[in-house]
Amino acid sequence: MDLDTFFVSVERLKNSRLNGLPVIIGGMSDRGVVAGCSYEARRYGVSSAMPMKMARQLCPDAVFIRGDMESYSNYSRTVTDIIAEKAPAYEKASVDEHYIDMTGMDRFYSTGKWAGELRQRVIKETGLPLSLGLSVNKTVSKIATGEAKPNGERHVEQSLVNPFLDPLSIRKIPMVGKKSYHLLRSMGISRIYTLRQIPADMMTSVMGKNGMDVWKKANGIDHSPVVSYSEQKSISTESTFDRDTTDLVRLKQILASMVEKIAWQMRRQEKLTSCITVKIRYSNYDTHSLQKRIPYTSFDHVLIDDAKELFTRLYKRRMLIRLIGVRFSHLVRGVQQLNMFEDTPEMVSLYMAMDNLRRRFGRNAVQRACGVDAACLPHQGYKHRGER
Repeated sequence: MDLDTFFVSVERLKNSRLNGLPVIIGGMSDRGVVAGCSYEARRYGVSSAMPMKMARQLCPDAVFIRGDMESYSNYSRTVTDIIAEKAPAYEKASVDEHYIDMTGMDRFYSTGKWAGELRQRVIKETGLPLSLGLSVNKTVSKIATGEAKPNGERHVEQSLVNPFLDPLSIRKIPMVGKKSYHLLRSMGISRIYTLRQIPADMMTSVMGKNGMDVWKKANGIDHSPVVSYSEQKSISTESTFDRDTTDLVRLKQILASMVEKIAWQMRRQEKLTSCITVKIRYSNYDTHSLQKRIPYTSFDHVLIDDAKELFTRLYKRRMLIRLIGVRFSHLVRGVQQLNMFEDTPEMVSLYMAMDNLRRRFGRNAVQRACGVDAACLPHQGYKHRGER
């Protein structure tokens, strides 16, 4: 299930005058980036991740909107809650996309009828257009969803998988990006049918391991499971002090360092969080925590501010503190592009540069000044408890 032009659809719910108009969402300056656009804007050649300056040239009469990630996150959670109530097993693949595993349900229900009813319920309760693809695995279902857009359904039974895939462009295959597409086109391959006829070992020799994965997808083969989504899956860390303390400056430095560390791990896993929790344990072992729902993000400059705010609200007893911890939960797969409502792409570029340094030279190769002292764990009077 894939929400059609999700950001634009939310904006149209808030302002019906946008219906039928070309709408472009992203950073408002010429140096910004398109985060989402309507089908009307796509007819002019506008696409996601395009520089805003180019989008303005292609479609000067479009309505340009900065975007509201908090609102988009709230609608995303509402859709997930509706699916979670009905689906036996589901995976939230991104802010606007869900996989549902209905294996075995066909013995009791028509899976097509059940899926269609769930889609209609989401549409009725949220007002958002939603496309549905139903088939034998993730790959074919995802391609079917794309073919069902806008706001439609496409069912592809096992016996019809190859006839359905064969006439489609190789661009429709998940994993075939711009570079892979040009490589395959240089080999004279434009349709999935042609790709399916290529020997698997030849694809491996041309594209490496990815070649085999692309070949399998072209043949409708995909054994990847639907990974059950749980609101409890999280990434966290906590630290216990050798000496209990009330040094608020130090505590906030340590908290910033902890957030920076696990935010980097989250970005490395291509995850976003929409919930942050801060925990403190006093010297008498009383433990308290406070959480906050936030727009999906993986940027530590945002998460550090939220963590400090929660800590300030939480620490009321003015007792010595023994332990502090921070957790990011309600994770979904996604990358920094979801935060491209900044006026310029410099912030995204800065994070990419810092993370490249960390991958090459280690996590501590570059650190924020607000937490740099706290990162020197062996010398700061506290010990690391680990993470999950």
